[in-house]
Amino acid sequence: MNPTLILGTRGSDLALAQSRMVREALEAAHPALSIELKIITTTGDARTAMPLHEPTAEGAGLFTKQLEEALLSGEIDLAVHSLKDLPVETPPGLVLAAILPRAPVTDLLLSRHPGGLAGLPEGAVVGTSSPRRALLLKARRLDLRMVPIRGNVPTRLSKVATGVGENAYDATILAEAGLERLGHATTSGSISVGDVSLSLDPLTWMLPAPGQGAIAVETRAGDRTAELLRPLHHEVTARCVNAERLVLKHLGGGCHLALGALATESNGVFSLSGIYVADQHAENILLRTGSASASSPEEAARLVAHQLLSS
Repeated sequence: MNPTLILGTRGSDLALAQSRMVREALEAAHPALSIELKIITTTGDARTAMPLHEPTAEGAGLFTKQLEEALLSGEIDLAVHSLKDLPVETPPGLVLAAILPRAPVTDLLLSRHPGGLAGLPEGAVVGTSSPRRALLLKARRLDLRMVPIRGNVPTRLSKVATGVGENAYDATILAEAGLERLGHATTSGSISVGDVSLSLDPLTWMLPAPGQGAIAVETRAGDRTAELLRPLHHEVTARCVNAERLVLKHLGGGCHLALGALATESNGVFSLSGIYVADQHAENILLRTGSASASSPEEAARLVAHQLLSS
């Protein structure tokens, strides 16, 4: 009998697309292997009214905690995550056994108005639950209204396309990686949602969330599954996202921090840039920036975090 592994995943369209990517890669690397998907409902999926941007204890691991509990109980053998959703500390008994090659990290503005950021009308409503995205956008357009938005990618696109209600959204911001994995052509300049065409504009100046664009596969420490996942692991991506997540760790926070970070590696040298808004409620948005090059992710992260905390 062929061995079967149970892969835990959230039930959103994007989570399922990413989990199928992992399943296909694993079955290609191990033809005798069979992978069964098991949908796990996380707190973030069940409690759609819960704010994503508040630093509550319950908010830590909002989209990952139940998957990790299922791993520890033996209900599933591996879990697939968007790395940016994972807390910086992995629970005892679990390991990130594989980080897949990174997809594009750019954030995209999806709008009912052509012309990108400059094309948004005065006082336009932008839907985002990310402090990083909201504050970096406000730093360029103070007149914009930032309103939290929940739901999976198709739901957020639909909310913008509909353009009705008390807080009708003029635009939202989504990761290019997620749109690509759902089959959208992100270089076309627009996305059709029903009979509405949304303008699509890359925010190339906006540093991504730590780990954005990367998929992580988590399993139990010492389990044979970790060995099976080895062919999927991309070490360069792993080292770069580790540098970004270490900056987040140095700053002592999670997804509620307004932090952007991006690392690249060339010939063993890590180049890391970061941007941080320490006081999210200040009248004037103060952007702290840092950049460094070093021979290790740890050193690059330490240098950038020091600049962000002291500037």
